[in-house]
Amino acid sequence: MQMGTSRMEAFSDGVLAVIITIMVLEMKVPQGADWAALATILPVFLVYMLSFINIGIYWNNHHHMLQAAKHTSGRAMWANLHLLFWLSLVPFVTGWMGENHFAALPTALYGTVLLMAAIAYTLLQNSLMAADGKRALLARAVGDDLKGKISIACYVLSIPLAFVNQILSDVLFVGVAVMWLVPDRRIERVNER
Repeated sequence: MQMGTSRMEAFSDGVLAVIITIMVLEMKVPQGADWAALATILPVFLVYMLSFINIGIYWNNHHHMLQAAKHTSGRAMWANLHLLFWLSLVPFVTGWMGENHFAALPTALYGTVLLMAAIAYTLLQNSLMAADGKRALLARAVGDDLKGKISIACYVLSIPLAFVNQILSDVLFVGVAVMWLVPDRRIERVNER
């Protein structure tokens, strides 16, 4: 028996909303009422902003992907939970990296969580394509998934780079986010047809 994707999408939307809420609740109010006090939370705010954008990117592309998929399976549902698990760790690594001013280990762990989320997204995408068939809408839209492969490669590179130069890791994180900032047009184009 094949199932539609609407329940999986609704559940995922709820989890992603909770993740964003947790991230903002983790931000502490500065001690003081001047610009210097506000400057002390700048690293936390910058990594929060990057993480918020990343969660937004996942939410947007997840929505488009599920709109293109016609069916889901038990395998796809577990793959979706796998993705949500890694995304649920984003508030923790966001806080740790921000509070420690982008230190090497927190930056590497941030990259590891982003890497695992990217791999989990790819597994979800593949399981949805398997449920729909190789000639289905989603499979045609995704094609060879070059952006996905580039993202994974950047995250793999960011992890050891964090111990050499954290700024280079951060540049890779921002670069991947910028690459995905616009919703996946491949899926939108195929959905319009």
